[in-house]
Amino acid sequence: MVREIMKDEAFLAQPSVPATADDIDIARDLLETLIAHKDGCVGMAANMIGVSKCIIAFENGDEYMIMFNPEIEKYSQPYTTEEGCLSLSGRRQTKRYKNIKVKYYNEAFQLRHKSFSGWTAQIIQHEIDHCKGIII
Repeated sequence: MVREIMKDEAFLAQPSVPATADDIDIARDLLETLIAHKDGCVGMAANMIGVSKCIIAFENGDEYMIMFNPEIEKYSQPYTTEEGCLSLSGRRQTKRYKNIKVKYYNEAFQLRHKSFSGWTAQIIQHEIDHCKGIII
């Protein structure tokens, strides 16, 4: 189900609680909402659809990925960039890393570790910030 985009900064500034395997329907709604906004959005966190759970969905090349409880384990090559967000107006400057390694649970709730770089790494970092209640 495509959900409405949350724009309440007080809600978005609250850290999300850990997700469980029972949250798969939230993840599906998150993915459907992301796909519905694909012309102007490449990633979303569950709090962007009004659910305070640590779940992200994002474009990864020609496919989409969902991560439950993602955490960055390693990062390298910092840079400064400017980002926009469906939930927030305008663009904001932020620090990101070109290369990251993420620990997360997949849709079957199996623990995974995967490295990402470039644009995909930037998207993941933005969405993990959302899960932490960080508004850039």
